[in-house]
Amino acid sequence: MKKEVLILLSVLAGVSLQAQEAGRQADSLRHVFGRQQVQHAVRQSTPYADTLDTGNPGVKVVLYNNGTYRYVKDPVLVAADSVFTECWDTRTVNPYREQPDPIPDRFSIWVVDSLDSYTCPYVVHPRSLFGYRHGRRHQGIDLPYPTGTPVPAAFDGRVRISDYVGGYGNLVVIRHANGLETFYGHLSKRNVQSGDWVSAGDIIGLGGSTGRSTGPHLHFETRYKGAAFDPSWLIDFETGTLRHRLLKVRSWYFNPNQRYVQSVDDEDEIFRTDEEDRLLAEEQAKKEAAARAAAEAAAMRYHTVRSGDTLSSIARKYRTSVREICRLNGIKEITVLQIGKRLRVR
Repeated sequence: MKKEVLILLSVLAGVSLQAQEAGRQADSLRHVFGRQQVQHAVRQSTPYADTLDTGNPGVKVVLYNNGTYRYVKDPVLVAADSVFTECWDTRTVNPYREQPDPIPDRFSIWVVDSLDSYTCPYVVHPRSLFGYRHGRRHQGIDLPYPTGTPVPAAFDGRVRISDYVGGYGNLVVIRHANGLETFYGHLSKRNVQSGDWVSAGDIIGLGGSTGRSTGPHLHFETRYKGAAFDPSWLIDFETGTLRHRLLKVRSWYFNPNQRYVQSVDDEDEIFRTDEEDRLLAEEQAKKEAAARAAAEAAAMRYHTVRSGDTLSSIARKYRTSVREICRLNGIKEITVLQIGKRLRVR
């Protein structure tokens, strides 16, 4: 019986180790896939012939008339998701203002996976960047955009705002299933209404110069739960590339002075897993402890007792106290000093 129990425990331990290893491999693949860049990932516009169920109730298979197929999310379940029902306001720019949730120090957002699509709003060198401009906070970037030029939705989602809103002029705000919202301001025309569902690449309006604008351009913002961050963390507008499928967000992204700065070291830091962070923190703590020990050792000083030395005279010589010398050497003030004995004085 004991032998059978030991065999069973051994098998279970092996299964556990295999599961852990599989989890590590899956996490590694997840981050590798998440780091992949995306040029464009637009859904097919071919008319579809049929829709089939899959083992996942949230995913369907769409069969197109041209013989191709694609996995898509079930629109009924997507529409019922809390991201499209909570804090849903078709007039207020920031509907989270009344119920602000604290933003974690670090979290991940899947921007594009195998079921989502992406289109760069416009491939151009941005004219006005995220941050403060003329003493006012500029919560997005400005893309030179000729009046009348079609403006595509960057990602799949649902239109929350389609209205004329103050300095934005004609504004379209789209909320996406991952909680992100994208803003498209200064439009000359809006082609969508609040509540419309759009796919990446759908034309939501035309470029213009409405609202507080000094010329034709597209004001583009990215926000998460009402908090704006530099869209350049997400999109390279000069190439039209989505920088990562998986956006690893840090709380300091939402600092109005924090613009995107390309750095290999930063990218490695952003995509580290929690386990890698823990190991790095332990390694850093060991290095700091070793550095402190080395500094302390370097600062140590010793005195060899000579004839006529007293604790008081030694303390005066090294500008310390008798009490400190006693503490460092584990002796008392009445201890008789022996000639030749080494005393630590620092």
